[in-house]
Amino acid sequence: MRVIVTGGAGFIGSSFVHLLHSKGIEYLVVDKLTYAGDAENLPYYDELLMKDICDVTKNDLGEYDYIVNFAAESHVDNSIDNGKPFVMSNIVGTFNLLELARKNKQLKKFIQISTDEVYGDLIDLKLKVAKETTPVNPSSYYSATKTAADHLVSSCGRTFNLPYLITRTCNNFGARQYKEKFIPKIIESIKNDLEVPVYGDGQQIREWIWVEDNAAKLYELMIDDTNGVMNIGSNDALKNIDIINYIGKELNKKIKYKFVEDRKGHDKLYRIETERGYPPTINKTLFEFLKEQL
Repeated sequence: MRVIVTGGAGFIGSSFVHLLHSKGIEYLVVDKLTYAGDAENLPYYDELLMKDICDVTKNDLGEYDYIVNFAAESHVDNSIDNGKPFVMSNIVGTFNLLELARKNKQLKKFIQISTDEVYGDLIDLKLKVAKETTPVNPSSYYSATKTAADHLVSSCGRTFNLPYLITRTCNNFGARQYKEKFIPKIIESIKNDLEVPVYGDGQQIREWIWVEDNAAKLYELMIDDTNGVMNIGSNDALKNIDIINYIGKELNKKIKYKFVEDRKGHDKLYRIETERGYPPTINKTLFEFLKEQL
């Protein structure tokens, strides 16, 4: 078995690569090593091709059984400031990978790593939870480009009989997360007695899964016969303000709240569950992880 892992030097991708490495599976990481990708996240450098997925060629990849596409621009605030990189990486890059994959006769499955954000704000939809059959309703350039990528994958599957799986996962937490993401940024701010920016009233609800639980479920879905769309959630949904308060309590620090204008188009509620198969095994909740780390 040989696996191509795009975006494998990033937060979620590197956890998946470490899992492959522990199982002795041959892999190649393709990552252009921008702000969120770091070669230090990988077990070894030898299996790294530093290249943009928009420019990857057949010769770069060689033969492979699976391709798992973690590569994406994913910072929502950045997508508001400049959407073009999101269009290029998330849409054009995915298209290029699909064009290569559908011509690979050895391919067993194309796995597209998507997000629960494609469903949009569940409050707008008057829903408590999104299932695989819930219509997509993206709110940002980030989630819109991820939705477009999902459509490219599914249409390639229908038109060219490409075996594929699209996983829509909730927020991840764990080791090697980029410092500007929510959890690391809050911890660093409180530790250093800095102001903690809080969007709006901080009542936004997000579901959280330990990145290693997510990686384990992704591997399981890669090698079995699951196809189509699959939600990967944890049922661990928390308000942003409650997470901030918990971190402050565990650090025994007074929090310097800085309530700021809410993000444009900010969704209030993301929650997912699956109607297919069974959810991932949950070995660690966010608060359990934070208690260990802090």
